[in-house]
Amino acid sequence: MSARTLVGMDNNRLSEFLRARRALVRPEDHGMPAGARRTPGLRREEVAVLAGVRTDYYVRLEQGRERNPSSQVLRALAAALLLEDEEAAYLRAMVDPPQRPRTRPVREHAGPQLVSLLDAWADTPALVYGRYLDLLAVNSLGEALFSWLGSETSLITAMFLNPAAQGFYRDWAVVAQGCVAALRAANPAPDDQRLQELVGELSVCSPEFARMWARHDVRAKTASAKRFRHPLVGDLTLDFETFSVNSAPGQHLVVYRAEPGSAAEQSLALLGSLALTDFHDVQDEGHIPHERP
Repeated sequence: MSARTLVGMDNNRLSEFLRARRALVRPEDHGMPAGARRTPGLRREEVAVLAGVRTDYYVRLEQGRERNPSSQVLRALAAALLLEDEEAAYLRAMVDPPQRPRTRPVREHAGPQLVSLLDAWADTPALVYGRYLDLLAVNSLGEALFSWLGSETSLITAMFLNPAAQGFYRDWAVVAQGCVAALRAANPAPDDQRLQELVGELSVCSPEFARMWARHDVRAKTASAKRFRHPLVGDLTLDFETFSVNSAPGQHLVVYRAEPGSAAEQSLALLGSLALTDFHDVQDEGHIPHERP
């Protein structure tokens, strides 16, 4: 199946979203007995009752024959499907897409002030990624930490198509699902050609991506901890915080840190020393670019 054919199957995201999220809600989550069920999740009539709508109306929503539910119905469906705030906002955006500029830059770039800020943080890895999870800028320690990326600038592509990713992330499945959810959260517009092409290519090339995308999880990256296995310094756990870049909507700054006095802090210091050594070895050959093409 070609990527173009696969994307063409995603014409009614509202119906796909409702079916996927219904399958993830357990009857006991609403205090109902599970009983014997042929498929996971709630039945259509149960969602209809919980949302206070007629069953035939909800069936039409899932079948794509009704695509314009009211705001009141959307709120009721969000409650019935136990959607988080971001997921409920995504549901509303599918029915009433946000207004976008007529044109969008073909390529995203990190601003020079943001790149300078990254370079000023010599002791902590930091990077900037864009709306489609493209790596736009990274400081020296961040480049050393994510050395497995090589010249790849698409974080989501590397996550699913580079075998090194599963060795680097000790909790690869969790991190990968988070990336998929963040990609969907950042791109609610149904007619986004770049998103359609990216999702089509990854769905064809990676069954894992296709399975995770079909869950319709919607969740922007915020703050948490990640466990890494670096080829030079071994295992380390780093906390991270994600910040929205107000001067460039759709871009995010990620800053990692190690717990003071921890083994991870020592590993980062060693990695920084190795990165500095590498820099001096190649500085006569030209500038090491921190802004990714």
